[in-house]
Amino acid sequence: MSGAALGIEIVVVFFLALFLLHQYGDFKKQQRMVLFGTLLAWYLCFLIVFILPLDVSTTIYKQCKIDHGEHTSGPTVNPLPFNHTTANASVTPTKSEPKPCYKPWSYIPDGIMPVFWRVVYWTSQCLTWLLLPFMQSYARSGGFSITGKIKTALIENAIYYGTYLLIFGSLLIYVAVHPEWHLSWYELQTIGITAANTWGLFLLVLLLGYGLVEIPRSYWNASRHGHLLVKTYFKASKLMTEKADAEENLEDVMEEVRKASESIKYNHPLRKCIDTILRKCPVDYQEKMGRNMDDYEDFDDKQNTYPSEKSLVKLHKQVIYAVQRHNRTRVQWQILLQQAIHLEDVAKNETSSTHRFVHSFPSSEPAGWFSRYVYTPTVEWYWECLLKRWFYRLLSVVLTLFSVAVVWSECTFFSTRPVLSLFAVFIQLAERDYNYLYIEMACFITIFFLCTCVYSTVFRIRVFNYYYLASHHQTDAYSLQFSGMLFCRLTPPLCLNFLGLIHMDSAISHQQKEQTAYTSIMGSMRVLSFIANGFYIYYPMLIVILCIATYFSLGTRCLNLLGFQQFVGDSEMTSDLIDEGKELIRREKRKRQRIEDGENRRREWKERYGNSREDYTARNRSSHEMKETSYSDTVNSSNNRQAKYSRSGSQAERDCIELLQDAEPLDFNADTLTDDPLDAEPGSCRHAGGRYLSMSSSRSRIFDDV
Repeated sequence: MSGAALGIEIVVVFFLALFLLHQYGDFKKQQRMVLFGTLLAWYLCFLIVFILPLDVSTTIYKQCKIDHGEHTSGPTVNPLPFNHTTANASVTPTKSEPKPCYKPWSYIPDGIMPVFWRVVYWTSQCLTWLLLPFMQSYARSGGFSITGKIKTALIENAIYYGTYLLIFGSLLIYVAVHPEWHLSWYELQTIGITAANTWGLFLLVLLLGYGLVEIPRSYWNASRHGHLLVKTYFKASKLMTEKADAEENLEDVMEEVRKASESIKYNHPLRKCIDTILRKCPVDYQEKMGRNMDDYEDFDDKQNTYPSEKSLVKLHKQVIYAVQRHNRTRVQWQILLQQAIHLEDVAKNETSSTHRFVHSFPSSEPAGWFSRYVYTPTVEWYWECLLKRWFYRLLSVVLTLFSVAVVWSECTFFSTRPVLSLFAVFIQLAERDYNYLYIEMACFITIFFLCTCVYSTVFRIRVFNYYYLASHHQTDAYSLQFSGMLFCRLTPPLCLNFLGLIHMDSAISHQQKEQTAYTSIMGSMRVLSFIANGFYIYYPMLIVILCIATYFSLGTRCLNLLGFQQFVGDSEMTSDLIDEGKELIRREKRKRQRIEDGENRRREWKERYGNSREDYTARNRSSHEMKETSYSDTVNSSNNRQAKYSRSGSQAERDCIELLQDAEPLDFNADTLTDDPLDAEPGSCRHAGGRYLSMSSSRSRIFDDV
């Protein structure tokens, strides 16, 4: 199994990152460069989280080998079990024999982990500080060519990169001038890593303090159906306002596009830019603009004013933003509407005596085998109305205990004698018995909970409309890449903080122990003692204040006072928005009910009258075929009579009959009409009962049919 666990986790983590990117990104519409950059950033961060427990177990095994080397002289060998029958009775050991070192099942050979961490860490840092900011500006640019987008991205990031170069150059000059400092390249590299981790730890504590309280509370509130329904009404009211603003913004932008499209005609040099903008517009707007387009006007008219290429670049950027926002709000409204209807169904079914879950709007799709045999209406009722709330409450209690343990450990992890960090106690208890599986599971659960608290906050926060991660493929390219930047900046300090919690970071615990491969890549923090002994130890204690502020919703109340609509239970504005959202949901339900009733009526009408109509059509078709058959028989008999009685006639009479059978339309306004052409006088070629229209004697009737 040597190295097999590492390979398996590398593959599993890749598919996990790909699945999350598929939920938030759009593989069909977004640029491949954006998707690749975001996937790489997420993948590297998740990889660090999943591989770090293997590094811990391997380090503990190496420490065990070192401890055995201290107890025995000579090379370290695997000790055999002690046999009392063969031992020399005159030799009495003064110390107890140490437990043998068993190689963990996930042991990674020497030399692999340092290279692995070095590649992963520096790749993620290059992404977050260099490539992703550039790709972010490139994807948001409204340029019409690759060169134009690169130029715009470089201009936007000039201040960003210039600030970094100025700070780095100032530090280099200070070190070079200072006579007491003689820093090597390794120490300069450690200073850079420490600066990046310090910035990440500053943001990490803020996000972690929010997530440690909000995640358990969100699951507890999810068990309260009434509270969840009221909050859904509040979200519906806010989302409808945002949806109306997005539609209005799209209308304004489309009006600007229409004016630009009408002013720039087919033979204008900037027409290709207009065509690029039109391809980004919704289909109905494209058709509308195509109908109003007159491509035969010349663009050389001196009276027309044409937009510049710079204004078209700005318009292109506005179109991309407006269309993406409109699509996002439309999809989110449908999802929120479905959630509200489901919660109302749960509230109605709670008092059901039949214990069968009934949906207000059943799905039109046929039920699968899972719904027919496993998740039946009875099972659904017990889960939605009874078991789900208790499951969420139990999960909330467990997560609350984890949060309390994290807060306690963050405040006491610097104490090594006695050991006060709960996670360090658990790891050291397992280390005594060399239970590597327990060590890896404890490390994985702990770091996974920390990452969940931090990453979920990243997915929840919203900076107006510039940064917002929306599921169901509705996240724009800017937000995807910004999340990748945050992940790459937060994950390294998060892992260092976890190693400090379990006393595996000697720079904080000040213990002479074997270093993990991850810590060796980070470098020794003793180069900057005021950070290693001050900021890294005392700043995480701030998490207590942040948890208290989150518990009492101080941030939400401050935003509500500033005018940002937030869900506050004792606010009059919140009550008004809840009532408005309830009315919006009721209106949408009536609209959906009318559509469903109309479909049911059409279905019943088709079932009731569809068969009779088909029978009536079949009878008409058969009677029509019978008439055609009888008519053809009559024609055949008349032809036989013609053949019978005209054999003796002259050739002129037979020619006359043939001409009359293929005659042109007759004037049926004549007084007499003879059906049988055989009644004509011999030798005469004119029909007795009708005249050709061209030979009609009454010229006043020539245009009667016109």
